[in-house]
Amino acid sequence: MGDNWDDIASWWSDEAAADPAYGIDVHPMLKELLPDDPGSVVDLGCGEGQGMRLVGGSVIGVDLSTELAVAASATGPVVVAELPDLGCFVDKAFDTAYSVYLVDLVEDHIEFFSECARVVRPGGAMVMVINHPAYTAPDSAPLLDDDGEVLWRWGDYFRTGSSLEPAGHREIRYHHRPLGQLLSDAASVGWTLDVMIERGLSADTIMQLPGYAGQQQIPRLLGVRWIRLPLR
Repeated sequence: MGDNWDDIASWWSDEAAADPAYGIDVHPMLKELLPDDPGSVVDLGCGEGQGMRLVGGSVIGVDLSTELAVAASATGPVVVAELPDLGCFVDKAFDTAYSVYLVDLVEDHIEFFSECARVVRPGGAMVMVINHPAYTAPDSAPLLDDDGEVLWRWGDYFRTGSSLEPAGHREIRYHHRPLGQLLSDAASVGWTLDVMIERGLSADTIMQLPGYAGQQQIPRLLGVRWIRLPLR
């Protein structure tokens, strides 16, 4: 991931705690996508441990930030590592891997998918919840029609690229990939698509974040569950 997250760890924790979308939209999507019996689980980019507390059971966290890892360790064991490197785990160590708001922070997403395929057993699952690629495309933005309807400008959706976005007192780099590229690259390293969910923010979230009024039908979240095929 490359960024030093310890200097914005407190900011991130405060943002995650204050954002109503986590409890109303994001975590319910994660729960919907996780297998009924996830078995042994690794939370990739666990942050301060919100997802670990939600999943429970046999879950191990991984995060780049030592400060966030210490906070998450109150819920379960956590390893400090810079993703996509998962060299701290042996092959086929887990039944399920999942990440929330992570893949668009990882520069080498193919290596991330490949490492997940290595540490997840055949038949196991990889679950991803991220900002929808249509929402994060360079130069994408909401537009207000003459009749008051909120539309979406796609911007440079088909171009793979990155941008620096504000994060506390500094910036972090986000990486945009079109949806087709994400799905194809995951398939290229042995993941087969099982479930895909696209959603806008819910009415309950928008009620608490009125700046997003009228954007219910704009894709904001993407959730995917893949099943690991035997390595070729």
